[in-house]
Amino acid sequence: MGRVRLKPIKRIGMELWQRYKERFKESFEENKKIVDELIEYKSKKLRNKIAGYITHLVKLERKRTKLKQAQSTSS
Repeated sequence: MGRVRLKPIKRIGMELWQRYKERFKESFEENKKIVDELIEYKSKKLRNKIAGYITHLVKLERKRTKLKQAQSTSS
């Protein structure tokens, strides 16, 4: 099983994801730099957790779009 993310991480991550969806990519390193630009936290640990959560969201979104495309072509 995976680790549980705290509510503030999810809340901040979702807010950034909804506002700047087009800027984020599947790369954790790139997302870490983007989060660093957007948020003024001094904690690297918090920044990394938020970037990891956003990377997770990007990958989920890509999987969903691939499934929708596969379902629409098979129908």
